[in-house]
Amino acid sequence: MRIDPSIFDTIRATIPPIHRAGWPFITAFAVVSLLLGMIWHPFAWVGLLATLWCVYFFRDPFRVTPIREGLVISPADGLVQKIATVAPPVELGIGTQERIRISIFLNVFDVHVNRIPHEGTISRLHYVPGTFVNAALDKASEDNERQLVRISLADGRDIGVVQIAGWVARRILCDLKEGQGVKTGERFGIIRFGSRVDVYLPPDVTPLVIEGQYMIGGETILADLSSAEVLRVGVRH
Repeated sequence: MRIDPSIFDTIRATIPPIHRAGWPFITAFAVVSLLLGMIWHPFAWVGLLATLWCVYFFRDPFRVTPIREGLVISPADGLVQKIATVAPPVELGIGTQERIRISIFLNVFDVHVNRIPHEGTISRLHYVPGTFVNAALDKASEDNERQLVRISLADGRDIGVVQIAGWVARRILCDLKEGQGVKTGERFGIIRFGSRVDVYLPPDVTPLVIEGQYMIGGETILADLSSAEVLRVGVRH
């Protein structure tokens, strides 16, 4: 029987690839599951479920990124937990003028691969060790382990992105280097097992999303740098 080659294309399009950071964990889960199964057979089924969840967690799906000039794209999948006007972290080096911060909370079932929100140049990277309280808490922006990224845009403005580890997440991976040029939507890192990503928009830029809205990393438009739209409100149905 001849197999239609398009079937393999369909499979590749349906099953997302796995981020490289996940393979050590997936391998460890599988080996432990095998060993536990040798001790008591039901353990193997529990281990299999855990291994499958690990594979699911480290999925790295392809995304279609809007590329019109001025669009700021969500760097992460997850729920917009809070939108606040605050002074940016001093570690970003972008001054003390208040700007809007969009906090995106990622639970353990969300895609955890992070993406660049707007093209530009990485002008500062700063890692801060810290605690591991629940990333959904507001104080996580100041207390938790975090990686700060400043992206300088061609028009002289800056966008801040902060990867924040949660109480489950214990490792932040950031593949960026200072001076590196980046494109909107490209992958730049991953946070393992539950976390949060804060985005600091340039001053006087209003977000196009609202609290409680679900984000798709690399696809959802957070803001338009050329828009003068007023702050949006929404109603939960």
